[in-house]
This record gives sequence, structure tokens and C-alpha cells, in this order.
Amino acid sequence: MGSLTPNQRDQFERDGYLLIEDVLDPERDLDPIIAEYEGVLDRLARELHASGQIASPYADLPFSDRLTKIYAESGKVNAQYFDFSLPQSGVTRETPFWTGPAVFAVLRHPGILDVIESLIGPEIYSNPVQHVRLKPPEHLTPKDPNTGLVQLGATPWHQDNGVITEDADETDIITVWFPLTDTMEENGCLAVQPRAHVDGLMPHCPPDAGKPGGFGLHIPDAFLNTEQMVPLPMRRGSALFMHRRTPHCSLSNVSDHVRWSFDLRYNPIGQPTGRGAFPGFIARSRRHPETELRDPDRWTALWLEARETLARQSDPKYNRWDADSPACA
Repeated sequence: MGSLTPNQRDQFERDGYLLIEDVLDPERDLDPIIAEYEGVLDRLARELHASGQIASPYADLPFSDRLTKIYAESGKVNAQYFDFSLPQSGVTRETPFWTGPAVFAVLRHPGILDVIESLIGPEIYSNPVQHVRLKPPEHLTPKDPNTGLVQLGATPWHQDNGVITEDADETDIITVWFPLTDTMEENGCLAVQPRAHVDGLMPHCPPDAGKPGGFGLHIPDAFLNTEQMVPLPMRRGSALFMHRRTPHCSLSNVSDHVRWSFDLRYNPIGQPTGRGAFPGFIARSRRHPETELRDPDRWTALWLEARETLARQSDPKYNRWDADSPACA
């Protein structure tokens, strides 16, 4: 079952990725998410204004301009305020996150799950390694005073297998990346290295601002063939499906508008997620449909429970990579 043709499945297996148009309906599926986040941004703006961090809540500005203005004036990218996950360190009982019903609905979107079913079968778990990316224009984004780099810029080359724990190395994780607004090279679309997923897991190095591409967990240049890089401009409504070992990055946003995207992950029920401290849920089960999570309030409760647990303990170890590795020297 599932929605992919044999040719599409073959393309995914061969290239390590598959871009499909019109998986999502922009008005029905994406506009409710945008409306939800307009409320989130409004609350953030009013909090920052009340605390004196910005001169105005800038309620008259459209979303992209308002976000960019607030980030620039406050000197801080408040990405965690919008994310539907928790950070890997420093979680407190007040750490913000957003788990609204429109976000939950897209996690269970039938069109997405139909494609996932074609790739891994009908028993589908929503993996908790998931994020929203609201990337302002880099020339308007505040810089980290310690590194001089923009606080939220281009994402370096990596494999999604590289950002999870070793217990999930053989988990059949599929990444789903889709834009809320059209993405092109100018505003920071994704780029992939086709067919490199068959080479296995590459070394990843922790952030090192002193090295090229070293501003996030990244694959060292020596292990990449960037001449084979394929940029993937996408219209909103499209979705990109990637193998867990497909090397990919995002380009810099050199436009004047926010680049807005979601990245989600799914794996077969029962396999390790690679981030055991975070809560996933059963998104589809043909065998036991009664086990599917259908209540967005329950999803929020799972994240609240995880936040409470993490706030009471030392930070779990999420990454295996060591800066002393020979590959990182």
C-alpha cells in the first residue's frame, strides 16, 4: 500500500531522496499553521516589548518583516519559542515550545503518511526529532558575539543519521522536509548529495567556528563531494523525502524574506528513535488503529511531561561525536 509508484520507490532507493509536488494543500494544510504561528509571534513580541527588549511589538508588520525586526532589535534569535521540540541542553520548566493543533495535524497528514507507508510500511511512528525553521535574511540576523557568525544561518552538510544516538543507526528513519513558503536558492533552499547514502554514516564534527563549514554539527569537507551538490528549490505544497544517510545542507538566505520550513521524521513502530528522552507517537497503524494518537492536547501533554522530566535531571547525551576525532583535527 501507499501512494508511490514503483518508479518513485526505485528513485528514492537509488538517489536517497524524492521530491514530490502537491503533497500538501497550501490553503487547507499550511495556512492554518501560518495563522497559528502569527499568534505565537504576537505573544513573543508583546513579551519582549513588556520587558523592554524591543521598542514596539510591531503589530502592523507582516509576519516575515515582524520576525526579522524583532530578532534584529532584540539581538537574539528566539527559535526555541516556535519549535515543536525541546533543546538538547539546558531544559527548564519554563523552556518554551509550540505544539498547536495545526502543527499536530500536519504530523498526521494522510498524504505524508501515504508516502511514508510506501517506504517503510503501514506501522508508522512519528519520530520526535522534528523542527520548524524560521530563517531570517542573514544580512538582517543578529550575530553571535563570541563567533561573529549569524545566530541562525545556513545549515552545514550533515546526515540525519549523524544527529541521533547510535542505538538508532539501523532504524529506518525517513525525513520529510517541506516549505511553508516557496524556497529557492536565493532564500536558502536545501541541497543534497545524491546517491551518497549508500556510502554509510560519515564522520561528523562538533561546531568549530574556526574551520570552514564548522558552525554546527557537520561532515568535514574531506568526506564530501560538493561538486555533486543538487539544490532543490520547492514550491509550498511540495515535500522532500530523504533517506537518513543522505548528506544535505541548506544554502544561505540572501533574500529579504524569512525562509520557513518544517522537517519531520518517521520510522517503523518499535524501532529506536535516536532521541529516547523526547516523546514520539503512533501516527498510523493498519494493524492496531486504536493505538494512533489523534488528540493534539495529549501530544502537548507528552512534551510537557518530557520537559518536566528533563528539567529535573542532567542533560542526556544526544551526540556521539568528539572534537578530538582524527576526522575533526
